Amino acid sequence: MDPKERALKAHRDWQGKIEVISRCKVENADDLSVAYTPGVAQPCLEIKENVDLSYVYTRRHNLVAVITDGTAVLGLGDIGPEAGMPVMEGKCALFKEFGDVDAFPLCVRSKDVDEFVNTVALLAGSFGGINLEDISAPRCFEIERKLKERCDIPVFHDDQHGTAICCAAAMINACRLTGRKLSELKMVVNGAGSAAIAVTKLLVNMGLKNVIMCDKFGAIYEGCDQLNSEQVLMSKITNPENKRGTLAEVLPGADVFFGLSAPNMLTAEMVRTMAPNPMVFAMANPVPEIMPEEAKRGGAAVVGTGRSDYPNQINNVLAFPGVFRGALDVRASDINEEMKIAAAYAIANLISDEELNSEYIMPKAFDPRVKDAVASAVAEAARKTGVARI
Repeated sequence: MDPKERALKAHRDWQGKIEVISRCKVENADDLSVAYTPGVAQPCLEIKENVDLSYVYTRRHNLVAVITDGTAVLGLGDIGPEAGMPVMEGKCALFKEFGDVDAFPLCVRSKDVDEFVNTVALLAGSFGGINLEDISAPRCFEIERKLKERCDIPVFHDDQHGTAICCAAAMINACRLTGRKLSELKMVVNGAGSAAIAVTKLLVNMGLKNVIMCDKFGAIYEGCDQLNSEQVLMSKITNPENKRGTLAEVLPGADVFFGLSAPNMLTAEMVRTMAPNPMVFAMANPVPEIMPEEAKRGGAAVVGTGRSDYPNQINNVLAFPGVFRGALDVRASDINEEMKIAAAYAIANLISDEELNSEYIMPKAFDPRVKDAVASAVAEAARKTGVARI
C-alpha cells in the first residue's frame, strides 16, 4: 500500500481524528440534575455576574479554536474550508497529544476578511485562544491584526509565528555551534510570504541587523513597486544597503540562507559563494530549496529542513502546543513578541553544549521535555510583560 492509499484508508477507518469525550458521568437522575438541569443554572448565574468565571466553570480555560478558510492548505492552495478539515482535525490532535490542550476545528465559508473576522470574534467567548491556520497571504496578516484588536484572548497564526519560533530556535543553536552572534550575521531569506515575513520579523526583533528578503522578482528593497502592503513594511526594516538583484546576486558573502519558498531554488554552487561555514535552512516541503547533501557539498556547516527524514527538522509541533499551554495556564490576553522569543530560547536550550553538533541543533519532535519547557518560559514571559491574568 503506497502512502496515499494508507492515509486514505486510515482516515476512512478513523472517521475523524478527534471526538468529544464527556468529563462528567451521567449515569442516574442525580448525576443528570447536577450536570444539567436544574443544577447547571447555578454556574450560569455565576458567569452572568462575572464572565471571567467561564474559565472556572467550563472547559474554556483549556480550549483553543483551530480556524481556517481553506485558502492556503498545506501545499495544496485554495481547496476550500471543507477540504481543509482533515488538516484542522490533525492540528487539534497535535494540540492534545503534544500540549494537553483541547482544540476544536472550525472551517469558515468566507474569503471576505471582515466577514471572517466578525465570525471568529463573535465565537471568541467560547474559547481560551484562537489558532489561525492555512489562510492565504496577505489576508492572513490583516485577519490576525483585526482579531487581536477585537478579542481579549490570544490570537496566533501558526503558519507565521510557530514557524518563526522554531526557526529562531534553530538560529540560536546554529550561532552557538559556529561561534557567531545574530547581530553580526548577514542573512538572505528566499520567500516573502507569511512564514518568511514572520521569521524575518522575529529575528530582527532578536537583534538581526543585516537581512535581505527575496521574492520571485528578486531582492525586496524600499521603493520597489512590486510589493504588497506587508512586503512594503518589511522593506523598511530589511536590506539596509538597498541592494537589488536575484537571489544568486545578493547571496554572496551571506552567513545564512533561509528558504521559505519553493523547491530547488538554491544550488551547491550558490552555497559556495556564501561566507565560510554557512548555515543553510531550506524549509520548502516536501522538496526543499536544496537537498541537505547538496548544501553540504557546497560547504554548508549546518543544514536544517522541514523534513523528518533528515537531521535538524524544524517542526512547528515543537512550538505551538507549548506556547498555547503556557498562555492558557496564565490566562494570557495575548501571545506577544517576548513570549515568542522566550519559547525559541526554551526550545534551543534543551540541547546542552555537550550534545550540540551539526546534526543536532533542534530537539526531536517527540522529546518529552519540550512542552513543559516552552509552556513555563511562555507563562513567565506573559507575567513579565503584563498579559497574564492569573
